[in-house]
Amino acid sequence: MSSEALRDGSGRGHPPRSSRSLIFTQEPMVTVLGQQPRYMQLAQTLVNEIQSGRFPVGSTIPTEFELCEQFGASRSTVREAVKQLVQLGMVVRQAGVGTTVKALRSEGGYRQVMQQLSDLHRYTADTVLQILSKETAEVRDPAVCELLKAGPGETWLRITGLRRSGESPDPICHTEVLIQPAFRSLVVSENESHVPIYTLIEMQFGERIVEVQQEIRAIAMPAAIATLVNARARSPALWVCRRYLNRRSEVVEAAFSIHPADRFSYSETFQREWNAG
Repeated sequence: MSSEALRDGSGRGHPPRSSRSLIFTQEPMVTVLGQQPRYMQLAQTLVNEIQSGRFPVGSTIPTEFELCEQFGASRSTVREAVKQLVQLGMVVRQAGVGTTVKALRSEGGYRQVMQQLSDLHRYTADTVLQILSKETAEVRDPAVCELLKAGPGETWLRITGLRRSGESPDPICHTEVLIQPAFRSLVVSENESHVPIYTLIEMQFGERIVEVQQEIRAIAMPAAIATLVNARARSPALWVCRRYLNRRSEVVEAAFSIHPADRFSYSETFQREWNAG
């Protein structure tokens, strides 16, 4: 979506009705910056040890039993941690041999594992937003107004940028962020490129985000964006829209990202809850 789309009625930023919607609801504020699941902590430790040279390419990491003993963790926790490394393409399981280190870096692009709102914070902490533009734009298109829950003529802050990861010289995605008029004086500095914009809004204005609505769909890479992210026009891409809502269910921020398909993957974990008794 562009500033022209905000005005001319093209509605390019409006997600299709058939898009899947995922809602992550934040409970107390402590959950926003809460601890990551234990298996993710173990996985990160193993990644760090592989990259530091403790487990070079071609060597095997400790067995599940040994890792359980070293970390004081359950077998299921260790197994899930190793599974993360397998999915990253850094290790491979071989019957009769063990788990062998395959690479020092993850294969392909950035992989996002989403379970709670704090994972959005980690995603931003793991990447850098290179700001390309910051301006105000009037919202005119009915479809965009509906998405933002905005009235025609409202002036929203519009930020565009490229999100980067240290693992790749090419951008992970192009991002466009629209921020509610009440917060259009938001200050975003280069020193805060690792800080989520919704967190900056909370810090600078005392607002509180309690819900994030996310939609993902497959698209053809727009030519204008392809040039910015060094990708081929009309190649496969992922379009991700996130709307950040406050207690009054108002859209405080809406972010639209376009990822080249080979630089981003998305994973969720669902756990079944059993009723006691």
